[in-house]
Amino acid sequence: MKTKKDLIIETATSLFAKHGFEKTSVAAICENAQVSKGLVYHHFKSKDEILIAIYEQSTEEMVNLSMADSRKKPSERLKDIIEGLFLQLESNKQFYQFNLNIMFQPSTKRMLESQIKERATLLFNSVKSIFKRIDATNSELLSYVFIAEIDGIALSYLSSFENYPITEMKNHLLKKYTND
Repeated sequence: MKTKKDLIIETATSLFAKHGFEKTSVAAICENAQVSKGLVYHHFKSKDEILIAIYEQSTEEMVNLSMADSRKKPSERLKDIIEGLFLQLESNKQFYQFNLNIMFQPSTKRMLESQIKERATLLFNSVKSIFKRIDATNSELLSYVFIAEIDGIALSYLSSFENYPITEMKNHLLKKYTND
């Protein structure tokens, strides 16, 4: 069952993704979530704190996705990451749109600078641990390439193309990284 705090976060995520952080007021969050300002301020000190909570929650989801079972073969772990990411990308476009908006709004990017760096480091190290088992010498470069491909696909899917071939992109990455 969803708590009121979860409802506030979900509503704010939707509004931030749709209208941007700066153009979304706490009043709009309250109205859309059908909660009082008092309740919002009971859970969060400010709109900035709501943004930080959303970003930290989304980081946790991304890290959990990338922390596939370390006992699995590297190709199986990469397959899990790719399939999980594409499933989330297609089923929760709003979540990824929110993250994209954060990266392109200078004020939010500054506000979340330490969290953005922490997320990037966590995700990079997780992917690098997989590639170390494939090619220890080139694991860092392979990790950068893998992450850049994922980021590029997500960016194109969310913003650039109306009929983006998302399934074909997933299948291409699966073939490339899992030899399937």
